[in-house]
Amino acid sequence: MSPTWTTDQMPDCRDRTVVITGANSGLGYEATKAFAAKGATVIMACRSLDRGRQAATEIKTTVGETGATLNVRECDLASLDSIAAFANGVADDYDTLDILCNNAGVMAIPRQETEDGFETQLGVNHLGHFALTGQLLDLLLDSDSESRIVTHSSGAHTIGSLNFEDLHREQSYDKWEAYGQSKLANLLFAYELQRRFDAHGITGTLSVACHPGYAATNLQYRGPQQQGSMLRLAMMKIANAIVGQSPADGVLPLLYAATADDVAGGDYYGPGGFKNLRGSPTKQSSSDASYDEDAARRLWERSEAATGVTYNYWHW
Repeated sequence: MSPTWTTDQMPDCRDRTVVITGANSGLGYEATKAFAAKGATVIMACRSLDRGRQAATEIKTTVGETGATLNVRECDLASLDSIAAFANGVADDYDTLDILCNNAGVMAIPRQETEDGFETQLGVNHLGHFALTGQLLDLLLDSDSESRIVTHSSGAHTIGSLNFEDLHREQSYDKWEAYGQSKLANLLFAYELQRRFDAHGITGTLSVACHPGYAATNLQYRGPQQQGSMLRLAMMKIANAIVGQSPADGVLPLLYAATADDVAGGDYYGPGGFKNLRGSPTKQSSSDASYDEDAARRLWERSEAATGVTYNYWHW
């Protein structure tokens, strides 16, 4: 691993088809731009088609003529129907996929529920991506080269714990505890998926995880905005300016996990600098709780029951 890794070291991606959730803003926007600069076909999974198309236009102008294709499609991770429609549309139009970036998310918002009655942070950050991955998995397994599923977690997973008696926090809700739970769920899912690949002899598809450190994006502003707290919004803006690194730097662990040739299934990447908040991508370890295999299996079963998405083991 290079001590200073940048997008310049990404391989040519002209033969790669990539799905990125939340592709129109923040880290997803930067990931889309990086893949486009390398000539990839990027399927931009966006909640808003208008914002997605605007982002695609900006990215094409920025990267110039690289041969990239940007395909904007609607995908609302707070709706299982929207996820299914997106996945079915991709399956209709593409024979294979090479990379899935489970990137989109919400952070520290007041308690809300998704269209399907899930607590929104767990529903969007984990259950939505669990359902999406399951419905795109056959296309990833059919890739002619090594395919990868990269799930974006956060250092905040260390404050998370799974409350199986109240996963959707109906009895007691704290916005940061709920966020930490969803980010811990991301890691439990990513590692369990790789264990299942290993158990079934699947070597051509990898499941890996990453975190961006402290990347200054609009994600930090949504909670204070939804609470109507101008003070907390101002504090977040100050923290972003002082502590945060740019989205272009924050997305490097995701891009490394998705493209570097020394990545192995079950790896976890994040910034290697000050307190893992900034710096070049490095392989890291996550919390002990994230490696709890019993909790991972239990979460998997609950996720299948909640989403109605059962992974096609017969294909494996």
